[in-house]
Amino acid sequence: MKTSYKITDFGAIPDGVRNNAQAIQKAIDTCTANGGGTVLVPQGVFLSGKIYLRSRVELHLEFGATLLCSGNIDDVHPPGAYIHDVEGAFICTVDTEDVAITGFGTIDGNGRAYIAERLPHIYVMPEKRPITFCLRGCKRLTITGITVRDGANWTLWVLGCDDVMIRGIRIYNDLMLPNSDGIGIDRCRNVHISDSHIEAGDDAIVLKTMRRFERYGHSDNIVVRGCTLKSTSSAICIGCEISAPVRNVIFDDCIISSSHRGLSINHSYESDIENVLFSNMFIETRIFHDRWWGRGEPIYVKVTPWTERDQVGQTRNVRFQNIRARGENGVLVHGYEAENLDGIEFENVHIRLDKWSKWPGGQLDLRPCPGEADGYGSGVFKHPTYGFLLQKAKNVTLRNCSVTMKEGLPDYFKDLLLVEQVEGLRIEGASELGLPATVE
Repeated sequence: MKTSYKITDFGAIPDGVRNNAQAIQKAIDTCTANGGGTVLVPQGVFLSGKIYLRSRVELHLEFGATLLCSGNIDDVHPPGAYIHDVEGAFICTVDTEDVAITGFGTIDGNGRAYIAERLPHIYVMPEKRPITFCLRGCKRLTITGITVRDGANWTLWVLGCDDVMIRGIRIYNDLMLPNSDGIGIDRCRNVHISDSHIEAGDDAIVLKTMRRFERYGHSDNIVVRGCTLKSTSSAICIGCEISAPVRNVIFDDCIISSSHRGLSINHSYESDIENVLFSNMFIETRIFHDRWWGRGEPIYVKVTPWTERDQVGQTRNVRFQNIRARGENGVLVHGYEAENLDGIEFENVHIRLDKWSKWPGGQLDLRPCPGEADGYGSGVFKHPTYGFLLQKAKNVTLRNCSVTMKEGLPDYFKDLLLVEQVEGLRIEGASELGLPATVE
């Protein structure tokens, strides 16, 4: 039985104009009906509407091959369908097994076709715009080698999957395009992400457990290693939507450059985050326009409900180890109540405070938070900048940490450490302030 199916043999034409979804889907369906195999995308630009991947199918893009998402939303998103699910995605799979996306070609999300208005610092986007991938309920999912460009919305959304390997991929999104998260891991287990480069207008890598998909359970056993990241929001984020536990997570050996935030736990819903390690990182964070969440924090750990109606869970047992950062803000630890943050440890974390962008500093960004009306500014408050700002938490440890403040910084850079309502603070290997008082 044939195990390789070239989409051009099913009528696909690489002119970058006509919709090849029917031909590509026929190749995929024939492949899986015959027991599985490889669907080949050869060189050329193949425009397409929605594609469903099936069990035991490898979608392989050869050198020079591009799958281009249609700029017509009706080709991807049926009228009346819900945008944040497979109904609103370009490439989908639902409750499948043994799915792979491989090769050295490109998946182009065609985000440029959906821009409604180009403001100086952010694009205005329509509500209906395609997610590039929604891979839902897949067991044994493999993604390697490919390049993904210009997502119009979330890029690679992996939802309710078990045994996931993402290795050696590249994501290049427009840094002005909101909600263009790079990789979103949602209610998944046993996930490995490695050796990838991601640039995204929203979070480069984000873990969450969204309320709408309760049937897929929690997220745990997740390892991210050896990635280079750049984001107009957070390079690495857990949250905001934590409606089921997220636990047993390792982020290691990553480099973050020119991002609005570096490492972020932004916890706003009712469940818990526990057992998280961030280690061996170089981080650079700067401030951008306040339409983007963040104020240049290299490390950000915050637990507050999204609205007055929401309950918020606990973040506990989180460790930051062997990290060097240069940023226009310092480390923030902020709990809604002290009980919401328990067991936060910093070891060999070295922060260099600096200022080089044109955007104003001396601010605290707690979005999303109660009282935030529009999501753009009402959760941002004037506040002095500290190397470590620790507010409302339990059992916080600083071990062999330091802050360096560049000479001539603006007056809102106040001190190396501020502690407010922290129960059980431990400081090891430092001065009476908890940090070497180093000023260049």
